[in-house]
Parts: sequence; structure tokens; C-alpha cells
Amino acid sequence: MSRVCSITGSRPNVKNMVSHANNRVKSIQQPNLQAHKVYVPELKRTVTLRLSTRALRTLKKQNNVQKFLREAGIKL
Repeated sequence: MSRVCSITGSRPNVKNMVSHANNRVKSIQQPNLQAHKVYVPELKRTVTLRLSTRALRTLKKQNNVQKFLREAGIKL
């Protein structure tokens, strides 16, 4: 399973680690993904999503889970 947030779509970034001698080595920055169960009252069930921590914070601020998922383009 790829490391992609199901709402924001954030993916791994490629970075260069630069030493004091200006040697460059490629490296990967992984997004901070968490598996989170969300209860959707319209569907009367819980849904497991892989969310970045930023999307999790936004989800907790919203009162309507269904509206937030619809705006993000997630079809349940």
C-alpha cells in the first residue's frame, strides 16, 4: 500500500542531504500517516482512513464528517 493521505493526497518528497563537503545524497521524506476510524452517521458505520496528521486536525475541527469527506472528494 502506498503512503498517500486519502484526503489531502500528500505523498513522499525527495530531498537532497548536503554534507559540509557539498556532497549530495538523495533521501525520501515520508508523510506522517495515521490509520483512523471515523464514524459516519449517514452510513451508520465506521470507515478506516489513512490520514496525515494535518488532515486529522482538520477533521476534528469539522462537525460534519460526511461534508468534510465530500469536499475532499472521497466517495464512501
